[in-house]
Amino acid sequence: MRRKRVTSKDVAEKVGVSRTTVSLVLNNVRGIQISNETRRKVLETATEMNYVPNAAAQTLASSRTKAIGLVLTRTQHHIATDAFLPKIISGLLTTAKKQNIRILIDWVETEHHDSAYFELAHADRIDGMILSTPRLNDSALKALEGVDIPTVLLGRIAESNLPFVDVDNTKAAEKATSYLIGLGHKNIACIANAPSEYTSAPERVQGYSDALSRLKIPINESLIRYAEFDPESGYECMKSIMKNGDPFTAVFVASDNVAIGAKAALREANLRVPDDISLVGFDNIPWAEYSDPPLTTVQLPAESLAQTACTLILDLINGKSVNIKHQIMLDTELIIRKSCRPI
Repeated sequence: MRRKRVTSKDVAEKVGVSRTTVSLVLNNVRGIQISNETRRKVLETATEMNYVPNAAAQTLASSRTKAIGLVLTRTQHHIATDAFLPKIISGLLTTAKKQNIRILIDWVETEHHDSAYFELAHADRIDGMILSTPRLNDSALKALEGVDIPTVLLGRIAESNLPFVDVDNTKAAEKATSYLIGLGHKNIACIANAPSEYTSAPERVQGYSDALSRLKIPINESLIRYAEFDPESGYECMKSIMKNGDPFTAVFVASDNVAIGAKAALREANLRVPDDISLVGFDNIPWAEYSDPPLTTVQLPAESLAQTACTLILDLINGKSVNIKHQIMLDTELIIRKSCRPI
């Protein structure tokens, strides 16, 4: 026979207090005068009876859903082909589970209307949102600054006052490009990870340009392309650069996922990595170390980014004091493998 679920009423009857008192103690509601002895008895009895709180009842009692939303501002196709996203989700779950918080994942199309985020928050009953890959032209982000929906960006937008967690994309891209220059390369192509309206893409292209400018190497705009997160777009960008005809000996691809397609296009043109073309990626997704040859790439701390964003959103939800500007930048590292050679 199925065992009867222990309720807060059962705990209340055994301790000899009201059900409300049990609820206040178990939910650790502050500002209520309950003696330490009563609190101790309630907690010990709940443990002895194997009482498990009912999630729906907890939500009603606290006006909290104990859920935060991860909102992806990309198309379904881009999400499905993103080899970087699992690391983000893993990092969020690691922190959320420790706090008994659920993660709800949803997405909005790039051409959504300004109220989409608000509708999402109310429909899913979430306490706060983490927005991944925010767009520079997203007018709804400004509206979020003036409402009581705690929001953290995974990505930096200079004009926004919303808190964010990110890496210094410009510095990381400059480091990757400088590595290629140090190997003797001057004609270096660049394929951005995403369209220019996504925050990280222009920053990574800027880092590439800064590295060339610092050493007075001319920037050839015909060697720069913007991909769309996935391998297919990397393939098309690489083909476009080769079709243009300007010579290059190396390419910085600002996403390992995009680099998969770029490398395929090079192989199709009978160009070998690194014998003919040196290749540097960005993100250090799992396949990078095991590709042929192993890919030199920028280590982006995906799980740490997600864990930091999750901690920050929970602090905001709980009203804790946080950094005035809520700007958190994490470090990156260039992982040198075998996809580049000196010339």
